[in-house]
Amino acid sequence: MAEPTLYERLGGYDAIAAVVNDLLPRLMADPVLGRFWSNRGEDGINREKQLLIDYLCANAGGPLLYTGRDNQTSHRGMGISATDWDLFMGHLNATLDHFELPARERADVTGFIESTRADIVE
Repeated sequence: MAEPTLYERLGGYDAIAAVVNDLLPRLMADPVLGRFWSNRGEDGINREKQLLIDYLCANAGGPLLYTGRDNQTSHRGMGISATDWDLFMGHLNATLDHFELPARERADVTGFIESTRADIVE
């Protein structure tokens, strides 16, 4: 029998969507990171949220097709610094704590997210 995908181990679409729904408000409320959403309308934020859910589901082995741009293109010119990244990772870990994510899944999620750093941080 095949090993379950990370998508399956995380609980599928609804669980990943719940994580994103917890994480984004944390990021938006952060006094440093909030600048990335300060001039965005509700519709744009909702679209971004859906793209993030699709991206995470697809990259975790789920049955979703991600149709957005690659990370490098999406984040180019935003001025995301190493400090911003560290703040983001702190919020991600707080979200994973909130959902009591088991150690194996936490390591897989944070490992994947860390693998995207070079395409996002300027």
